[in-house]
Amino acid sequence: MSAPVLALRRAILDRLSADPQLASLMGGGVRLHDEPPRAAEPVYAVFGDAVARDWSTGSDRGHEHEMAILVWARPGSARSALAAAERMAALLDGADLTPEGARLVLMRVAAIEADRDPPSQLARATLRLRALTETA
Repeated sequence: MSAPVLALRRAILDRLSADPQLASLMGGGVRLHDEPPRAAEPVYAVFGDAVARDWSTGSDRGHEHEMAILVWARPGSARSALAAAERMAALLDGADLTPEGARLVLMRVAAIEADRDPPSQLARATLRLRALTETA
């Protein structure tokens, strides 16, 4: 069931990459990765946990998605992580994305959380998303 998750991630990346304000908040370019980049300087983001559950009806196949985007910032700079996460939320909540092979029914921001990673002391904001897709 990874194909719906990957298609939705691609659509999210396309939407966020086109925004100059988010690029500015992230140091000049939208840096959203599948895995943490080596030796990258914050602010950057990575796709976090993702779950796609069957959401099919008697006539249509679909998926309910829960996913996270983690935004990392320098120690003591929770504000920069939260600013980038809030901009992402503004761009994604209710967005009309077009994941390949699917039709987006709903995209909502479920939560924005802030904390600090104990080992690195990097500030972190987590954007939690909920989406519903139907197979096209």
